[in-house]
Amino acid sequence: MEQVANVFIQVIEKPERKVIIRRGKTAKEYWSYCQEVGCDVWGILTSMKSLCGEPVCLWLPEKYREQGTSEYVQGVEVAMDDTSIIPDGFDVITLPAAKYLMFQGEPFEEEDYCQAIETVQASMEKYAPSVIGYAWDSSNPRIQLEPRGERGYIELKAIQPV
Repeated sequence: MEQVANVFIQVIEKPERKVIIRRGKTAKEYWSYCQEVGCDVWGILTSMKSLCGEPVCLWLPEKYREQGTSEYVQGVEVAMDDTSIIPDGFDVITLPAAKYLMFQGEPFEEEDYCQAIETVQASMEKYAPSVIGYAWDSSNPRIQLEPRGERGYIELKAIQPV
């Protein structure tokens, strides 16, 4: 019990939306993604308007991946009627309305971001959504928000009623 960490969990409902994404080739996480596409993608994404006010990183289920592209992508969620210009090298996918469990860790010092991510991901692994009447929904992407120390690390994982 020496290393107890608080992780806040809540149900979030996301509407049907489009996501403007930049695909990688084989990336399964942030570091390999940056090696494949470069680190300038985030700057492009932060300049775009977004439904949630910030870019997202997604682990895409197979049905949203194109042949020879990565599971891990970065993008911005936009309204279905959004008419933004799609930057070169980006694609648009449509995601259905879905419920998610949002896992938010405690605020952390910037140099401790790896531990903050690992703590939240370990909590997600151990959590059984059946205790609140849900099961994991692997047909929708897992979502990662930018690890920012002042708010804690945040990931969202899709759920569906049991």
